[in-house]
Amino acid sequence: MAYPLSPDQILSLRMRSQQLVLQGGEPVGNAAQVVSDVCGVQSQDLPAAVLSIWARSAGLTAAQVNAERQEKRTIAWTWCMRGTLHLVTAEDAAWLVPFLGPAFIAADRRRCEQLGWTEESIITGLRLLTDALAGGKELTRQEIIRLLEANHLPSEGQAPVHLIYRAALEGRLIAGPDRAGKPTYGLFEDWLGDIKPLPRREALEKLARRYLAAYAPARLGDLASWSGLKIGEARQAWELIEDQLFEVKAGGRLYWMLGNQLPWLDESSGSSPLVRLLPRYDTYWMGYANRELSVDPEFARRVQPGGGVIHPVLLVDGRARGTWKSQHRKGRLEVVIEPFVPLPNQLRPLIEAEVADLGRFLGEEAVLILTKAE
Repeated sequence: MAYPLSPDQILSLRMRSQQLVLQGGEPVGNAAQVVSDVCGVQSQDLPAAVLSIWARSAGLTAAQVNAERQEKRTIAWTWCMRGTLHLVTAEDAAWLVPFLGPAFIAADRRRCEQLGWTEESIITGLRLLTDALAGGKELTRQEIIRLLEANHLPSEGQAPVHLIYRAALEGRLIAGPDRAGKPTYGLFEDWLGDIKPLPRREALEKLARRYLAAYAPARLGDLASWSGLKIGEARQAWELIEDQLFEVKAGGRLYWMLGNQLPWLDESSGSSPLVRLLPRYDTYWMGYANRELSVDPEFARRVQPGGGVIHPVLLVDGRARGTWKSQHRKGRLEVVIEPFVPLPNQLRPLIEAEVADLGRFLGEEAVLILTKAE
């Protein structure tokens, strides 16, 4: 029999699994631990992804996060879940890329053909790219474009990006250190070591378990939406960990959690509201098939206006209560928050603390500008 919960309890548990309940306490030692805990951070907008790590940590700085990716190589920036760019740990990249990559490569073949690639020319391009990066070399996108031009391969528009995409999903290539503010690409094995494919059954089981550890309470369709797996494969993954699951119920719907999360149900969520400033495309929004619990329907378009855009959000106890943006003015960072409805006075100091910590993370003064609700 499913354990009964309220929608607010579901959100509280999700914030716990998403590592969003940390306020103060001991500093988190490294960004890779945060990224591992949530099994990857959506990062087609890399600065926003860095802020996703900030929202789940205490004491880290943006410089430390960037150093872990570009110098320590504990974090990889590559295409992964849903075929989109993610920050994942080096350890996870080694098995996630060969596990998820083939399906996304197959889905991209038609687009490659539209851009002028044939399977033969892609193989040639991959060989040239691999040879050019041998010996620990790194190339920017513009240098890759010139390489393709010199060899009379598709080099205009999005054609080079799709070759890079294919190389990354095959486990050949990975984003390396920035050069003059632009990312470079190097060989996966030079940058992170060998890829480590898992047997498919083992990978499915591992992915389902890691997903629920980071997103529970959740549903089968949520796993499929987050990962990019077809629903049949997601169901198989779910069934492989069936003995580790227990059911909870809220609003007439069933959700699942891992057995080792059961003690959370007996813990108090605390009396103080939990406030977080989440960046655009935060992983909290990307992990579920819908966001109906996290944002009231009347405000949903203000969070996700369309075209794939997801705005930065003021999150209070797991629910969107406004959007925010930042702007540099008069030598400081102004954080402008636009609440959906008037906010209780007790939230103001909590929001101010979030803004101040954002400034600390970025290494600059940050001030709050709270607008009136429309």
